Amino acid sequence: MKITAEKICEILDWKIIAGSALAEVTSVFTDSRKPISGGLFIALKGENFDGDAFAQKALEDGASIALVRNWKGGALPEGKAVIEVPDPLFALQRLAHWWRSQLDIPVVCITGSNGKTSTKDFTKAVLSQAFNVNATKGNLNNHIGLPLTVLSTTGNHTAAVFEIGMNHSGELSPLCEIARPKYGIITNIGTAHIEFLGSQKAIAEEKGTLGRYLPENGMLFTPAGCEFNEYFRARTHARLIPVGNGRGLVRAENLRPQAGGTLFTLVIEGEKTAEVFIPVPGKHMITNALLAAAVGWKMGISPEEIAAGLSNVHLTSGRMRRIDLDGITLFDDTYNANPESMEAAIDTLAETEISPGRKRIIVLGKMGELGRFAEAAHLRIGQLATSKGLKLIAVGEGAEGIAEGGSAPHFLDIHDAAAWLIENAKTGDVILFKGSRTAAIEKVLQTAFPTAC
Repeated sequence: MKITAEKICEILDWKIIAGSALAEVTSVFTDSRKPISGGLFIALKGENFDGDAFAQKALEDGASIALVRNWKGGALPEGKAVIEVPDPLFALQRLAHWWRSQLDIPVVCITGSNGKTSTKDFTKAVLSQAFNVNATKGNLNNHIGLPLTVLSTTGNHTAAVFEIGMNHSGELSPLCEIARPKYGIITNIGTAHIEFLGSQKAIAEEKGTLGRYLPENGMLFTPAGCEFNEYFRARTHARLIPVGNGRGLVRAENLRPQAGGTLFTLVIEGEKTAEVFIPVPGKHMITNALLAAAVGWKMGISPEEIAAGLSNVHLTSGRMRRIDLDGITLFDDTYNANPESMEAAIDTLAETEISPGRKRIIVLGKMGELGRFAEAAHLRIGQLATSKGLKLIAVGEGAEGIAEGGSAPHFLDIHDAAAWLIENAKTGDVILFKGSRTAAIEKVLQTAFPTAC
């Protein structure tokens, strides 16, 4: 769909300050280093940059329209336009809100403390068996990423899966207003971002925003074991559908760990069973897969098609990616970390089969946004890793508590940690890497095993 500068001004209630009202765009972008020919450049302002300074170059490099706070450029190429607005970010969100109103498709929104991106990947894989799905790229799930994902949804898409995240109270409401989902998934309620929200109940209240935005004919899917299910049920007009390992309307039975994943029987009330293999280890991943399966079931996809989708999923990088390298098995789970996802990673590694005499090594970095809970959480994770029989090393500033809790080595420098791995890792060992985004634990993996990347 082509949209003119005149139409954009109508939507935003602002005016063109330079160029042609007939300039047209078919896409939106915010990074002037990656210009899109015929696109709308939205000049966002960050801590270390001001998009207004790059608007002229974006137009010269192919953009048709620039949306800025203060136009700093010169003469415009023919057929292009500049629109000034008080707040380009708000304009981006308002455009996305308008564009969503033009789309008559089912939308699934996913939130939760852990597993959002993996569940999004599973859901896309399942729905793609019957729909042309647009889904959040990577984990672009915030006040910028969601509007860009909505605006990337075209008339050719027949369903959409949007991941929505937050770390402060009140952040999910505007995202839900833009996305307007019919189906919602809350993956779990943990302690991620507890520094800013203060308690798990406050986290549940914020995550429960998704349920409050669902329509009466909508559905909210949650793990059967979530202690906040009745809390969510009382705060949504939609139907709440629990799923889980061995219980719930959609459940996994007869779990059989396999090399690189898990085989299980998918049981859906009133439907034929189906055998599913998910190509990623960890019991927590089964719950993520079941949440996706439940959405697919309610959107008319058969158990056999659901099984096919789950079995062919491709998870976003940094989510339990398995790498087999010269007889050593590596698990890259480095994208992010909080206490619950750390526990899941520890359990997954502890349950991974190894040959007699070989080691399970876990490389951990700090967990962020825990505030006053940080010290106890880091100590507990270190203790848990050691109690499970894992060889633990902690890396980087903030990971001292993990090392202390597990009576383990601590390396401030990634090169020292990598040198330890190079010296100590042997054929047949299994090594898992995990830490918060700011810990950059993937750099330890890349330094120790450069051919794995």
